[in-house]
Amino acid sequence: MSGIVLGPEGGLFRRLRHSCLDDWQRYTRHEFVAQLAAGTLPEESFRHYLIQDYLFLIQFARAYALAAYKADDVADIRQAARSLSTIVDGETSLHVRFCARWGIPEADILSAPEATATMAYTRYVLERGMAGDLLDLLVALAPCVVGYAEIAQNLMAHPATRVDGNPYREWLEMYSGSEYGAVAAGAAEALDRHFARRGSEGRLPALETTFRAATRLEGQFWQMGLERAM
Repeated sequence: MSGIVLGPEGGLFRRLRHSCLDDWQRYTRHEFVAQLAAGTLPEESFRHYLIQDYLFLIQFARAYALAAYKADDVADIRQAARSLSTIVDGETSLHVRFCARWGIPEADILSAPEATATMAYTRYVLERGMAGDLLDLLVALAPCVVGYAEIAQNLMAHPATRVDGNPYREWLEMYSGSEYGAVAAGAAEALDRHFARRGSEGRLPALETTFRAATRLEGQFWQMGLERAM
């Protein structure tokens, strides 16, 4: 896998990523991701992941609404609103299209029970946002927001990734595309801006703990999809 990493050299995202590099690699190079790139992931696993990711995104939309509430200037409110729109108008639509191909209507997705991995991750993010400030929330969100772009861009740059005939090509193209890449880059930039305003080196250990926990929960979410576990 190539070494595409978002965020400026020396920026907070890279520092947090480096602080838990083993966990980060287990997340970004998970077997679920490898099979997705090869087009060999069982359809049942992808369907289960999609349904759970839709439920996951509902909670992440709430997290960005919380980010807007926690913001103290218009620029940060606008950034939270853009991220919220990306989820509600972009990512959830992709999930609905995929599920429709397999005869799963949106009503069935919404009535599905949340898996334990879905609840664990999303409630952790919301808890960090409620207990902390906007920087705490953005750090908890970063492994998902920035990580998906890094994963997809790495996969699309890798010669072994199957593009033609891959049933998951649309997923790969969405998360490796320039539109989502701009969202991820904006999230990485926001970490630096808020660390400069709200943070200090003394806060770094606590932020690293949050980032590491969220990264591990991301890996567990992939594993849930692979095992089709509830």
